[in-house]
Amino acid sequence: MLRTPGGGAGHGTAAADSGLMSIGTVLNVLREEFPEVTISKIRFLESEGLIEPRRTPSGYRKFSAQDVERLGRVLRMQRDHYLPLKVIREHLDALERGENVRVPTLGRQRDGEQVPEQPTVARIGRSQLLAAAEIGERELEEWESYGLIAPLDEGVYDAETVTVATLIAQLGRFGIEPRHLRVMKAAADREAGLVEQVVAPLKRHRNPQTRVHAEERTKELADLAVKLHAALVQTALGVRLP
Repeated sequence: MLRTPGGGAGHGTAAADSGLMSIGTVLNVLREEFPEVTISKIRFLESEGLIEPRRTPSGYRKFSAQDVERLGRVLRMQRDHYLPLKVIREHLDALERGENVRVPTLGRQRDGEQVPEQPTVARIGRSQLLAAAEIGERELEEWESYGLIAPLDEGVYDAETVTVATLIAQLGRFGIEPRHLRVMKAAADREAGLVEQVVAPLKRHRNPQTRVHAEERTKELADLAVKLHAALVQTALGVRLP
């Protein structure tokens, strides 16, 4: 279970207010179990109706402990079961109605293989990706042709590809086509190359502990690069996101 700050017994309105968290605090709480979660991911799940945080008069999001628990359930079902957001939403709604329901599974996929309920690696098959991102084969083929999505050597995909595919679909609703996103993919590749250049000496080290440190440093640098990229885009557009 996720541990949220300020979870003890309260004293009146001040305690209730202190129990509400900013999106940054929520991110820190979730990262104990979900290291790859981002603020963009939380905002996306909100836009899809999976959570409904409160808003301050100035428009900033404020999350309750219940919101964080719900987010944890959503991320867990995505990670462990590769469920489409529509199925996750229906499942959570049923729980809120007090129904005794089990976590659903995708069942048999188009390739005839059964999806494991407890996958041990963060890899998904093509049919699982299509179902989890709620897209069609034609869309996926187009995105692959532009290099926005690519399978691994084994023909499977990194689980994070679901997030990439879902965001591409979201941008498409605003008229942003895959060909427009090639510049973003190129920028991401350059940023990744810069991080790889920094950690390469650590990864080649003979000491196993040093190589483990390289993985930790990679995640830290990736997080900073994502934050910088987001800040630069916001500055260029002259907007401030809550």
